Amino acid sequence: MAAIRWGIVGCGNVTEVKSGPGFAKAPNSALVAVMRRDGDKARDYARRHGVPRWYDDAAALIADPEVNAVYVATPPSTHKRYALMAIAAGKPVYVEKPMALDHAECEAIVRAGREAGVPVFVAYYRRALPRFGKVRELIFDEHAIGTPRIVNVMLHEPHHARYRDPAALPWRVRPELSGGGVFADIGCHTLDILDWLFGPIVSAHGHAGNQLGAYPAEDAVAMSFAFGNGLLGTGLWNFGSYRYHDQVEVIGDKGRLAFATFGDGPIVLEHADDRREYRVANPPHIQQPLIETIVAELTGTPGACPSTAESGARTSWVMDRVLRDYRRETGQSMGG
Repeated sequence: MAAIRWGIVGCGNVTEVKSGPGFAKAPNSALVAVMRRDGDKARDYARRHGVPRWYDDAAALIADPEVNAVYVATPPSTHKRYALMAIAAGKPVYVEKPMALDHAECEAIVRAGREAGVPVFVAYYRRALPRFGKVRELIFDEHAIGTPRIVNVMLHEPHHARYRDPAALPWRVRPELSGGGVFADIGCHTLDILDWLFGPIVSAHGHAGNQLGAYPAEDAVAMSFAFGNGLLGTGLWNFGSYRYHDQVEVIGDKGRLAFATFGDGPIVLEHADDRREYRVANPPHIQQPLIETIVAELTGTPGACPSTAESGARTSWVMDRVLRDYRRETGQSMGG
């Protein structure tokens, strides 16, 4: 493929700044069509972003001969459907995170892409951010903390006003649309970056609960996990607690490294007699670095993109393990 001409299925909020402009700004890449079920909103998006065509039907966008790659940015409940449509049309597909409602749906996408020889990528864009490249450099190139021994994850925040009206709940806390709650929506980013840093999580156990009763999905999660190399970890997420706190810490036999999954706060390196901070800003369009790796791969650089269907499916497998008992207890059947 000499140049990538993207079509977006679902041009909602995430595409306004985080991803959409990146398709137009990446080398050898252009955004040529967008789709949203509300045609007026699709037309407005196209007008504001200088996109030549708009649709209110996903099948029509995918069939557009000018579109040769598809970005699926709808809620997870439709990721599988639209990814399979794009694969059937022979068009590479870039799927928002989490990759699908559950691991079974992810595997269906992986299998279809593999059998058709169509590349599939997932929007775990932190793998391509310079900020996390610095984390990886400190741990593995500079051996700044020695041998990693344990990983601790903690993210908690107050109950957000957007989730207080039970008659108008956003899709992110409606399991039939999202696969879970805020943990599934944002916790997946942390789990994926750990996969990128340390390899696949091979064992995961968890507890989930609904402490506030504000929506059907879980609002509290605790988990333990293990990597194939023997590294062990814990994680805590709570979405109805005291103030905002986001930290991943990696403790080695010679030091400690701490960083946040979200934002661009300092990366902190500690030794017994030393403390250093590293600041690496995020780009204006946070998905653009990953989009550039996808374009590079599709235009002739094999393996350029670090976020594949296989790696995206692994993160969904971990979340399934953590939420399994909660889903069973609450009768929340996912996809398949």
